[in-house]
Amino acid sequence: MPAATLTAFEPRKTPVQTRAGVTVEAICEATIQVLLSHGAERLTTTRVADRAGVSVGTLYQYYPNKQSLLYAVMEEHLDRVATAVEAACEQSCHKPLAEMIKQVVEVFVDVKMDRADISVALYQVAADVGGPALVKRASQRMRKALEAMLQTAPDKESPPDKLAIDMMLAAMSGVMRSMLEARPAPTTVRKLREQLVLLCQSYMAVATAQR
Repeated sequence: MPAATLTAFEPRKTPVQTRAGVTVEAICEATIQVLLSHGAERLTTTRVADRAGVSVGTLYQYYPNKQSLLYAVMEEHLDRVATAVEAACEQSCHKPLAEMIKQVVEVFVDVKMDRADISVALYQVAADVGGPALVKRASQRMRKALEAMLQTAPDKESPPDKLAIDMMLAAMSGVMRSMLEARPAPTTVRKLREQLVLLCQSYMAVATAQR
């Protein structure tokens, strides 16, 4: 999606004062609540303003339309996922490869499951609010963090190449989306997390051995 198109989704201004920041947080949380209770088609700026306890005029100071609201919610959600993965990568540096992969995959699954309802709702609107570009941005952050971590693995002379890292990220994202949309029971989530760890560990072991 062209940068000019993405700009249309971005907030009109960034809150500077604490009070303004609280207002923006309330608006974003209200957007999530309305999205979950009414769906994307019935989400309106008026409904969001009412839920947030602010005037429509106040909402418009920051967000010009409902697409901008959804963009902000998706951006915050993906930032939270990327930040969690970055922290896990930093904490896992210099550990054995299998342990690195285990910690990163588990953190990824846990942060996605933390607000599974939001993840599922955002999948449904992503294409209309700049989602692919936001996903790409978050993926680039996670790829960079994974690459830096994997270079410190003491039991591998050569870290996996970028294609292998992209394959692992794609596997993680694809499996999580399929699972979230199926709305699994907690026991299923635990089993899937174990299997996803095994899948990524096995793939990376082979990918690094082939170099």
